Amino acid sequence: MNVSASTAPGDFVHPALFYQGEAEYLEGVGGFVRAALAADEPVLVAVPGARLDALRESLDAPEAEVTWTDMTRLGRNPGRILAALQEFADRHAGRRPARIVGEPIWPGRSRAEVLEATRHEALINTAFAGRPATILCPYDVLGLPAAVVSDARRTHPTVIAEGKTLLSPEYTDAAVVCADCDDPLPEPEGGVPPFAYASGELGEVRAHTEAWARGTALGTARRGDLVLAVSEAAANSLAHGGGSGSLRLWNTPGGGVVAEVRDGGHLADPLQGRRRPSLVSVDGGRGLWMIHQLCDLVEIRSSESGLILRMHMACS
Repeated sequence: MNVSASTAPGDFVHPALFYQGEAEYLEGVGGFVRAALAADEPVLVAVPGARLDALRESLDAPEAEVTWTDMTRLGRNPGRILAALQEFADRHAGRRPARIVGEPIWPGRSRAEVLEATRHEALINTAFAGRPATILCPYDVLGLPAAVVSDARRTHPTVIAEGKTLLSPEYTDAAVVCADCDDPLPEPEGGVPPFAYASGELGEVRAHTEAWARGTALGTARRGDLVLAVSEAAANSLAHGGGSGSLRLWNTPGGGVVAEVRDGGHLADPLQGRRRPSLVSVDGGRGLWMIHQLCDLVEIRSSESGLILRMHMACS
């Protein structure tokens, strides 16, 4: 299986690589990386740890020539991945087109994580449109549910399978895929009373969150991260969500926590928070960007009735 790394100037290429077993994986992904190295093109490989180790061993490439990243860390929150890919491409702009391997979905991901990773895959096409880069996305067709593989056909213009590269007839607009990812958010068991807040009460939100967090399994540092994330979300409510909002906090069975903020706002740009905001940006997005960096999963539902922002943190 030979995956070419070449594109025409200015082209963005985003194929899905459907592989079965480690041999096909190493052949397909390894061939992509070798072709990029032969062309002196910058390469980022962001795949789950076990796959990362196998690739490094099979390629035996000088460490300085490939940027290796464990996707289980980078992509624990799928909302963080896009910015990392863009920053890598930006660092090498003007040299050669960036070549990236990104595997955001692997067996064992939760349903919520898969939805956000699928959203990420769709938004790549918007964020990189017109940029000279190739992002190859491997999919384990034996280990992943059929629905995930089907969605990959909708988020990638081309598909590589059994040694052949074909156009994907199922490929569709990012807005359609993102709308399909907006599953209703499940309610916590037993119900959780909301903590209402309005203008001038950001301090009260912080104090309420900090007091509640002390009774959770979160360590000191993560409790601080939770308070900061909630504070940023509430500040957005006051500035952009109608001047008021409500906060709910609850524990998850695994020892993690969820913080949910609801307000009357609306997220007009689905890329907001997924791209690092410019220091001179006037469009905002810094708060949501920070929330993505602090949390292990971020779920957003935006509708005519308002905005729901759910922030998940694991205990480790």
